[in-house]
Parts: sequence; structure tokens; C-alpha cells
Amino acid sequence: MLALIQRVSQARVEVGGEIVGQIERGLLALVGVQPEDGPKAIDKMAERLLAYRVFEDETGKMNRSLSDVGGGLLLVSQFTLAADTRSGLRPSFSSAAAPDLARQCFDALLAACRQRHPRVESGRFGAHMLVSLTNDGPVTFLLQS
Repeated sequence: MLALIQRVSQARVEVGGEIVGQIERGLLALVGVQPEDGPKAIDKMAERLLAYRVFEDETGKMNRSLSDVGGGLLLVSQFTLAADTRSGLRPSFSSAAAPDLARQCFDALLAACRQRHPRVESGRFGAHMLVSLTNDGPVTFLLQS
């Protein structure tokens, strides 16, 4: 499982003109599911999303987690994140999970995060989404479970 996380001052997802997920200060996580992902990867990613220290402490060092600062988490499924781009001029999606597995894993990650954190929003799996954000820093990391 992959998650491209961005520290944001605000982020939202629109589908068909409707805002389906929105947060203020927190993390936007674009999530890619791979064929080998299962419960262990999901649990590890949920833990990392909430505990990864990317927010500044009083000395200006990245030493606080999303849980520490009480920020929002916006999860957005993005199968293109799992693409193989090592060669050629067109991405290969053979390294991305099939849609049914990807939906199951994404939904399980969403549920795991919601059990552990009070402010979790999401996009809509499989929909054409418009994602807006203000990256704070900019701060962006690729997490792998």
C-alpha cells in the first residue's frame, strides 16, 4: 500500500459539483493499493498516517503527528499511484490492485483510521474527483506499508 501524504492548511474533494470530503489543517493522503496488500498492510498504513511526524513543534522541527495536533485526514483513492513508470512513455497498471480488491482495502483503511482518529474524511472511490489543496510547506512524503 502506498500513500502520498501532503501536509495541508486545507483540502477538499468534489464529485459532480458536490463537496464529498473536506478538512482544514491536516494531511491529504492519496492512496494506491497493490495486489499483495491485505490486513497487515492496511493496519500499518493507518498507524503510519496518524503517527508520522510531519507537523512542527515549538522549535520548528517536524516532531508532531496528525494525532498530536488533532488535524484532519482526507483519504483519496488513487490507483495511478501504484503504476509502474520505470520504462516507456505510458504507465503500466499491472502493479495496481484490481478494482474489487482496491475498494476493499481502501474501505478497510478508511474504517481503521476512523476508529483511531476523530476527524477523517474521504473522496469517493472510483469517481472522477476534483481535489483541491493548499500544501503547507510544501511538505510531501511517500509512505509505503
